[in-house]
Amino acid sequence: MIVLPEAGVASSEVDRLFGGLLLISGIVLALVFGLMLVYIVRYRHSSKLDRGSLAKKTWRIEIAWTAATLLAFFGLFVWGADLYVRTARPHPDPLTISVVGKQWMWKVEYPGGQREINRLHVPVDRNVQLILTSEDVIHDFGLPDFRLKRDVLPGRYESIWLRAMRIGSYHLFCDQFCGTDHSAMIGTVTVMSAPAYQQWLEQNGTSHDLVAEGDALFIRYGCSGCHQAGLAAGGHAARAPSLNGVYMSPVPLSDGSTVIADDRYLHDSILYPKQQVVAGYEPMMPSFDKVLGEEDLVKLIAYIKSLAPHVVRAEQP
Repeated sequence: MIVLPEAGVASSEVDRLFGGLLLISGIVLALVFGLMLVYIVRYRHSSKLDRGSLAKKTWRIEIAWTAATLLAFFGLFVWGADLYVRTARPHPDPLTISVVGKQWMWKVEYPGGQREINRLHVPVDRNVQLILTSEDVIHDFGLPDFRLKRDVLPGRYESIWLRAMRIGSYHLFCDQFCGTDHSAMIGTVTVMSAPAYQQWLEQNGTSHDLVAEGDALFIRYGCSGCHQAGLAAGGHAARAPSLNGVYMSPVPLSDGSTVIADDRYLHDSILYPKQQVVAGYEPMMPSFDKVLGEEDLVKLIAYIKSLAPHVVRAEQP
C-alpha cells in the first residue's frame, strides 16, 4: 500500500474527508447489496412468506435509512465546501510565483527573475500563491503530496494557494492529457527552510527582476504613451486611465458594473481590452493577443502590480 506524504497544511484534512467519503459510500453499498441478497433469498419464488403487506412493513425503515444517508452525504458536502473555501481564500503576505504550462514542460518564474523548468522551490511554512496559465492547450497542475490540483487553461489565469509544512522533495505532474509527451511533463517541488531558500535565491539571482522587465515591456509596446503611469494615483490620462494604484482596486466599467482589478482582470484587459471598457474612456486600446506571450504578460502584470501603494516590490537577490 502506497501512502502519500502529507506535505501541505490541508493534506491530512483532505485525507480524512476522502476517507469519510469512502466509508459512507462503502456502508451504503453494503446496505443496498446486502438487502438485495436478503430479499433474493428470503422472497425467492419457492418461498411461502406472505408478500401482501410489505409496503406497510418497510416504509419506515426505507425512509429512515434514506434520510440517514442523505444527511451523511450532505455533511460531507458541507465539510468539502468549507475546506475548499479555506484553501482557495487569499492569504496574507504571499510569495507569488508564476507558472506557465507548455507542451511539455512547466516554466516557473520567481519575483526576483529566477527561472526554472519543471522545478519549483518554495520556503517552508510560508503562504505561496501560484499564478497558473498555459501557452497552448489545457494542462492540469497536480501536486499529489499537497492534495492540490488545478486546471491550467490557455488565455486565463488560475491560482493555487499552498503552505508547505515539511522540508523535502515532492512530485509535480500534469494531470490532464495534453499530447504525445504528456507523461514526460513531470517535475519536483523542493521545500526548503527560510535561510536555505534565501540562499538559493541569491545563488540563482538574475540581473533583472520581473518588475524591471515588465517596465521595459511597458515602454517598448507604447503603453506609457496612453496610460501615463507616472500620474498620481487616481489621475486620468488623455486617452486611458492611470494604472497607479489600480491593482486590487474597484474599476467602474462602461456597462455600469464594477470589477476588482486582480491578476485575471489585468491579464484579460491586455489581451481583450474591448471586453471590459473602463467607464469614461473609449475602447481604443489594441489587443495584444498573439502579440505577447504568457511570459511577457507575467512581467507586465508584475509591473502594473508594483504601481499599487500596498504592493511591496520584490527585492533584488
